[in-house]
Amino acid sequence: MSALKPLLAHVLQAAAATATRPLFVALQGPQGSGKSYLSALLVSELRSHSLNVALLSLDDIYLPHAGLVSLSETHPDNALWRGRGQPGTHDIPLGLQVLTQLRDGKRVEIPRFEKSLFDGEGDRLPVGSEGAVVVAPPVDVVIFEGWCVGFYPVSSAELDARWDGAWAEERRHLGMGESMRKEDVLQVNETLKEYIPLWDFFNTFVQLQPSPSSEESPLSVIYNWRLEQEHHMKARNGGKGMTDAGVKAFVDRYIPGYVFFGDGPTVGFGSQQPRWIGNSLRILVDHNRVVVGIESM
Repeated sequence: MSALKPLLAHVLQAAAATATRPLFVALQGPQGSGKSYLSALLVSELRSHSLNVALLSLDDIYLPHAGLVSLSETHPDNALWRGRGQPGTHDIPLGLQVLTQLRDGKRVEIPRFEKSLFDGEGDRLPVGSEGAVVVAPPVDVVIFEGWCVGFYPVSSAELDARWDGAWAEERRHLGMGESMRKEDVLQVNETLKEYIPLWDFFNTFVQLQPSPSSEESPLSVIYNWRLEQEHHMKARNGGKGMTDAGVKAFVDRYIPGYVFFGDGPTVGFGSQQPRWIGNSLRILVDHNRVVVGIESM
């Protein structure tokens, strides 16, 4: 079964049960899990139900290129900030502005980040540029998707415990080196506190999660999924893209996020609990992205 069916059913049920508009839906899943593709299909299905939908990706609110360069230059030793992707590389005030405008029934132009600019480092496109998506009110559903949507920081004690426990075990399973320092994770952890006001907008949450395997880490499939994406892109563009080794190094930089912060959608941080607890869905998928389980959260 495709993940679209349970995803659509969950959102329609949440929309029917929510008196206020818009319904804010967060969708989290690892690289290559199909969340962007599913989001596009979900928008189409919801519109067929006469619902006005706004779709925003966490990728849309990356810092502009100059901001990404500045972050890297001011933290030269942090391996996790040598490029976009990790918490800390997003423009949180921009995200809050867009979500607030959607909540308040304002006309909104969705920001866009073009990843091909600056030799693949990417940059934000100017407001009003060709192809801009403008959302007019009233909006019924807002979908926000991204790989670390809903991730919360952890306490210093918990981070220390995971560094010596879960992280050491995951590195062994995945054959990862020691290019990352604990200080790098601590900096990302502190930055994640700034993301909590974004998560506070969302009424419901859907997580796409690789199904556990007794033979390997469930995170190992992310490498395969991301490699498939790269091979598919290179087959269409004449071979332009990362090498297989480059893809592994790219995914390596994301793995700490899942280990240290990936349970945030169900636990929050301290007394700060996600609004969506009790009104969320976890969709377990196998290595072919076929649904093998559905859990309430």
